[in-house]
Amino acid sequence: MIKELRKKLDARKISAEELTAEYLKRIAGLDKSLNSYVSVNPNAALAAKESQKRIDAGKAGMLTGIPVALKDILCTYDMPTTCSSKMLEGYTPPYDATVVKRLREDGAVFLGKLNMDEFAMGASTKTSYFGKTYNPYGKGCVPGGSSGGSGAAVAAELCAASLGSDTGGSIRQPAAFCGVTGHRPTYGLVSRFGGVAFASSLDQIGPLAESAEDCALVLQTIAGGDINDQTCAGKSFSAADVDEKRVKGMKIGVITELMGADVDEEVAAAVELAVKKFEALGAKVRRVSLPMLKHAVPVYYLISSAEASSNLSRFDGVRYGHRSANEGVFEEMISQNRAEGFGWEVKRRIMLGSYALCSGYYDDYYKRAVKLCGVIRAQYAEAFKDNDLLVSPTAPTTAYPYDEVPSNPAQMYLADICTVSAALAGLPSVSTPCGYSAAGMPIGLMLTGRRFDDAGVLSAAAAYERDFKCIPPALLNGGGL
Repeated sequence: MIKELRKKLDARKISAEELTAEYLKRIAGLDKSLNSYVSVNPNAALAAKESQKRIDAGKAGMLTGIPVALKDILCTYDMPTTCSSKMLEGYTPPYDATVVKRLREDGAVFLGKLNMDEFAMGASTKTSYFGKTYNPYGKGCVPGGSSGGSGAAVAAELCAASLGSDTGGSIRQPAAFCGVTGHRPTYGLVSRFGGVAFASSLDQIGPLAESAEDCALVLQTIAGGDINDQTCAGKSFSAADVDEKRVKGMKIGVITELMGADVDEEVAAAVELAVKKFEALGAKVRRVSLPMLKHAVPVYYLISSAEASSNLSRFDGVRYGHRSANEGVFEEMISQNRAEGFGWEVKRRIMLGSYALCSGYYDDYYKRAVKLCGVIRAQYAEAFKDNDLLVSPTAPTTAYPYDEVPSNPAQMYLADICTVSAALAGLPSVSTPCGYSAAGMPIGLMLTGRRFDDAGVLSAAAAYERDFKCIPPALLNGGGL
């Protein structure tokens, strides 16, 4: 979509102002039933006008005049950043996240901020303080999480592309549930500065879009070193390196542990058909076993919750954030601020993380989890000695109705079984649609590659997407842009 819009803008078939106005009109008409946006940028029309000046002057970048939207975890100096939490309701940061700054410099037009699970903790967007986001493909169904708003907005064509964040699957799972493409870049390829931290060793910002090609165009703009983020590797990314022809001769391993009994039959069947498609494209397919992946979910939740308990300690309602009307002495005031400001899922993970870090339990839980994380990384490294890519479902099921969201936290966390291991290993991973269930819900195929081979995973996804026909959600009624 981005290339087509770029051509129309450069050929003056449509202006940036007209394009932005069309998207804003769609948001006003369609988002009432989706709730994918928590706020719409009041300055979008003005930004589009400035972008049009650059286009008229022949100084347009790839994203100049392209309407995009941002997950509400990314700091913006001119729009509120709330992390969909009461704790930050109405808060506007004094600066832009690095990825936001780079998009702004390239002339992208920000339509607004997108709904999410509170502080990125969840897999359904159910925990948002501002209400649930609904999946455009199924009335009453979850869009995935935590970047549920980002996935739903792209699927419903309420933005040309969006940014999400992925700690354990929060870009890829919503992409799978909403039938779009979502890319988690290699850890360190994209700056995390200005993204409100959940688990600093795992968080990564990345694009969701209509296609792998579009994801590559966004990634090209946001990737690169950043003096404000010492975890940034300083590597750049070029969309020109994404080449569908690379698939021929690729060695692709199908992860047997992620194709087992826990995976829905329709999902497994669609993935197997996708594997056959890769064989038809010239790839060499084999089965690969990574037995340590059975430990990935508890390892992920111990590490991420421990880091969350530390990162979220800054939200005390004193310097910024929710301030309770029932103030007492200092400790009581902070306790009351957090009790009122944080939702139940955030509190649960803070308590789990604090427990894992407590004296007497640190060695038994957090330290062992970190060691197991190292073993998982080693198994991936071993697998990539003989394979260029690893394939699995993105999620074990398709999107389900909100009334079927597991009430048992353990069951809810197991939904991340396919995505968390790549995050623990810091690997690039992309989800692309590979089929639909009998009920018409999208099924996601996940491709994972070696560190910094983001071009490789996007090349494979682009090659697969070439002949795959996406079915638009019923919500659109054929009214695509």
